[in-house]
Amino acid sequence: MIVPTSAIGLPRGPSVPNGRVPIQPEFEDGLPPLPEIRSEALRLQVFTHRSFYARPTHVFEDMPDDPSPDNESLEHLGDSVLSLVVTGLLRTVYPCLRVGPSTKIRALVVGNPTLAWISVQYRLPERLRMHPAQAITLQASPNIQADLFESFVGGLYIDQGLEAVQAWLHPLIRPFLVIAYRSVRVQHGLPPEPPYSMHPPSYFEAAGTHRSTRITAYPSQTWSTPPPPRMPASIGHLSLFNQHMQQQCKSIEWVYSDSAGEGTRTTPIWVVRAMVDGECLGRGRGSTKKAARNEAAKEGLAKLGVPVP
Repeated sequence: MIVPTSAIGLPRGPSVPNGRVPIQPEFEDGLPPLPEIRSEALRLQVFTHRSFYARPTHVFEDMPDDPSPDNESLEHLGDSVLSLVVTGLLRTVYPCLRVGPSTKIRALVVGNPTLAWISVQYRLPERLRMHPAQAITLQASPNIQADLFESFVGGLYIDQGLEAVQAWLHPLIRPFLVIAYRSVRVQHGLPPEPPYSMHPPSYFEAAGTHRSTRITAYPSQTWSTPPPPRMPASIGHLSLFNQHMQQQCKSIEWVYSDSAGEGTRTTPIWVVRAMVDGECLGRGRGSTKKAARNEAAKEGLAKLGVPVP
């Protein structure tokens, strides 16, 4: 199925990835071949829905000599294995991603709509064993289709190990990651592609063992040095002052006073005193209450003997 895409490679119109519609990249040569699960018993279990045997669902644990023959346990395992593989691939493809955006990207890729689409492309629902009375409903259910894909991942993991799962999923999942990555960047108000190289130097390069590598976003900054500050260093005086007061089990009373005609109606000047146990530890003024408290906190830190910039 071919989905119209925009110039940035994202589906047009309502098909923009949002967790409710599947990501559908184009595979010029088709999806990577579906691996074969060698164990016949395991392969049978992968494609067995719990309705096929209609076992009670309220049982806490199966008997050792009579484990449940359906695919729910494989689905549970496959869900974790899939998350592990996708998270690892994310770190490889986009090593500078922070945790928040990385979590959003992974959620788009492993969400039920996308997994159901992959499952249908591999025609997995056609092999599902289930109660005949529920066949039409179950085979058409995106949740069941997604569960079946996770069950297959879990079965392959038990049958051949993590390396076999990675060898199959890495080329399969990578195009989905690219679309999800671009989509989440747009959600964050950023252009779909970053303006710098996404591959930082290795640990050894950063340590100086090999050639020096720099990130193009900051031409004069190496991977081992912090980026240039984007805010004044004094912005943290208030939190540091609060921390010292909490450690001493003391509370701060912020007393605001008239700025004596300073400022204007649209840009007032706030004047505040930091009172602790009836003593004024610091005074400050600023265009906002927070800025004024920060100045007072800076003075208070100095009185406490805490070195401040």
